[in-house]
Amino acid sequence: MTAPTMVAQCTAEFVGTFLLILTVGCNVLGGNAAWAGVSIAFVLMVSIYALGGISGANFNPAVSVTLGISKSIGGPGMDWTTVGIFAGTQCAAGVLAGVCYSLLFGQSFNLAPAKGFSWYHAGLCELLYTFMLTFVVMNVAVAKKNAAEKNQYYGMAIAFTVVAGAYGAGAVSGGCFNPAVALGIDLSSAGLGFGWSLVYIAFELLGAGMAAVLFKVVRPGDFGGEKSQITELVSEFLGTYMLVLTVGLNVLGKSKAAAFSIAAGLTSMIYALGDVSGAHFNPAVTVAILASGRCPELTPAKAGIYASVQIAGGIAAALTCSLVYQGAALGLGPAGKSTWMGASVAEIVFTFVLAYVVLCVAISQTTKVSHMFGFAIGSCVTVGG
Repeated sequence: MTAPTMVAQCTAEFVGTFLLILTVGCNVLGGNAAWAGVSIAFVLMVSIYALGGISGANFNPAVSVTLGISKSIGGPGMDWTTVGIFAGTQCAAGVLAGVCYSLLFGQSFNLAPAKGFSWYHAGLCELLYTFMLTFVVMNVAVAKKNAAEKNQYYGMAIAFTVVAGAYGAGAVSGGCFNPAVALGIDLSSAGLGFGWSLVYIAFELLGAGMAAVLFKVVRPGDFGGEKSQITELVSEFLGTYMLVLTVGLNVLGKSKAAAFSIAAGLTSMIYALGDVSGAHFNPAVTVAILASGRCPELTPAKAGIYASVQIAGGIAAALTCSLVYQGAALGLGPAGKSTWMGASVAEIVFTFVLAYVVLCVAISQTTKVSHMFGFAIGSCVTVGG
């Protein structure tokens, strides 16, 4: 079959990016606080499935830059000429989308950190969730193993990073995670002030670079290296860190969709790293798998190391949340009028649900699921959230 021409690829990138940023603007100006993150994530998802076979469905200069860096350091990716063409097309689409939603609503909105937050708080959120988005892209759509297997979850895994970040970091930075989004919003509202897009873009590109480097760390085989225990431990640290970070930011930001946002983040990271370390991201899951005796490579010593790294990732994420929210701490205890007895029962029941589903869909040879395992496990958070 003939490969798509550059014109076809650029058209696909333009259409996908335009639809993404138009949806962002319509949700913000329409005041759709509760469903905005889901709406934006789902337009990204359907566009990825529709156009991925034509251009790769980047729709984001940060994704294209990550691909360029990856190729430059010896892995799968994209040449810099194509990166430049794609990024230019995406930014043009973002600016046009910004103009269109402004005309549609008769007004625009400015790009800036939320009240009470500074440039580095917003920048850190943009860096971390741009990293998450581009890292998941590399692992579910670009990694040689996943690309060869032609998995069917790649679009959902990528889109769910937007759900995680929109409700988690959106209360701080607005949740762009995409230079074309930042530029489109900033230029369309230039009458209200211009310049924050430059700060956002700088942090987003740093996140893209971090994703390329850590992609090489967790998948050395794609770069001519060999997998080691360090690879698995980095995987467990990253997955746990992003999970706990999303929990913390949702709680501190009083998110309207915390459970779904956290579940989406877990789902994305499971799909990204499941074949690297098993994607436990939780000492309880590690203990359950060890106790099942159905994973011979998970020895008691290895389980202990996994749990230690997961705890370290959780602590690092909690400290990051405290930094973003300027010293605020995550309270742990029964909610509202609930008692410790009630809270204990809830923790036992829903930890059981999570661990049991992991064993069923990812460990047992009888009930193992080939494509929906990540969604099933992540949905346990929605169930108990």
